[in-house]
Amino acid sequence: MAGKKPLVVVTRKLPDVVEARMCELFDVRLNPTDRPMTQAELVEASRIADVLVPTVTDRVDSGVIAQAGSGLKLIANFGNGVDNIDVIKATERGIAVTNTPGVLTEDTADMTMALILAVPRHMADGMRALQAGEWQGWSPTGMLGNRLRGKKLGIVGMGRIGQAVARRAGAFGLSVYYHNRHRLPAEVEEKLAATWCESLDQMLNRMDIVTVHCPHTPATYHLLSARRLKLMRPDAYLINTARGEIVDEAALTRMLVAGELAGAGLDVYEQEPAISPKLVKCGRALLLPHMGSATIESRIEMGEKVIVNIRAFMDEHHLPDRVLPSML
Repeated sequence: MAGKKPLVVVTRKLPDVVEARMCELFDVRLNPTDRPMTQAELVEASRIADVLVPTVTDRVDSGVIAQAGSGLKLIANFGNGVDNIDVIKATERGIAVTNTPGVLTEDTADMTMALILAVPRHMADGMRALQAGEWQGWSPTGMLGNRLRGKKLGIVGMGRIGQAVARRAGAFGLSVYYHNRHRLPAEVEEKLAATWCESLDQMLNRMDIVTVHCPHTPATYHLLSARRLKLMRPDAYLINTARGEIVDEAALTRMLVAGELAGAGLDVYEQEPAISPKLVKCGRALLLPHMGSATIESRIEMGEKVIVNIRAFMDEHHLPDRVLPSML
């Protein structure tokens, strides 16, 4: 691609500054309406593009990749996770896949900590009571929640975001435990004041709050299954800002409705954007519309990462954020 402007198809509306820079550098087809593409439209985009820039809402599955044109050589995902892309099929077709790691860490950790603060203190319930005109003034027993200091926080997945959450949690007096595919080096554990739990089942049974930060892969689908959710104490809370598919949402909803968990703070869902009406109405869940990384700064930095990867592709250089099947 050296010396030639690639045709870049962008599936969603990106920040103006990112789109303007892309238009300076590449031959770009934008989506000004921000309407998610249908699968048929994704297929058409893959047929004409040299570079496809999808987002988490786009399923670039084996069917799309099988119908891609011979010119498609790069899928530059606008996002950290690549569970929306069949990386194995893309690699087999000679199509490179890149993502935008690192830039979402602090914002997602901030949102996770916000949920950890808000859910045990019933902040959403308080807001609803005020908006409904139900609040009759301060009461010694009104809106009683749980304090954080001294409680045990279990982190499922101790990558960049999990570690960022651990740093924040220590400032609020939480004792940090974690389960991860691989144990962290001793010096990192010491810096984070984090205790390794080899058994996820045992960790779940002991925690006051559990927060999910592993990627969605075939190995982590329903990692928090109905059986594992049952291991959590009835006075415990579940937080998920990672991917909805990691938690058995139907089982979680049943437990919340039955009062078998104290509450949940969710930013992601199994069938986004669809959410179970029972989950919405259960009264024990604080629900957000997948906005954990939704800051102006993160979206611009994500766009910059995409541009860097496309430029490296153009210049036939090493792709700095390439994702290989062996990494999944």
